[in-house]
Amino acid sequence: MIQTERAERPETETTLDVDVLLGLRRDEPAGRDVFRIGDLAREFGVTLRTLRYYEDRGLLNPERRGTTRLYSRRDRARLRMVLLAKLLGFSLTEAKQMIELYDRPGGKRLQLETVLARFEEQRRILEDQRKEIEESIRAMDVSVAHVKELLEEMES
Repeated sequence: MIQTERAERPETETTLDVDVLLGLRRDEPAGRDVFRIGDLAREFGVTLRTLRYYEDRGLLNPERRGTTRLYSRRDRARLRMVLLAKLLGFSLTEAKQMIELYDRPGGKRLQLETVLARFEEQRRILEDQRKEIEESIRAMDVSVAHVKELLEEMES
């Protein structure tokens, strides 16, 4: 499974390894061009239902042989991109829009330029959210301290 533990989380919780999702660390199964649904589910730590949902949303397009779904290397790469987009806080619709740029003329460059702009924008959004969360935590700390003081006054 392509996952790594985060120090701040309990040992049982894991998150996808961003290096693998970005392709910075090669994770390609040697000599494999076709993957079954269970292979990808295990490798990426997602459910079969999730993969079928991504297929319904047009994010993946496996070949069908009877009831068997056979995913290509392209499907596997698209799954990595979907999971990366989710990890970065994008919706599936946004992920699909960014992924589909690749198939247009000059698509690779267009995709990279668009993704860079979207990533930078998303980072600003996440930074703003972090500031709001930090403010809420500070307000919560003050409120908890105040309520504790009131309770202590009532007890004395």
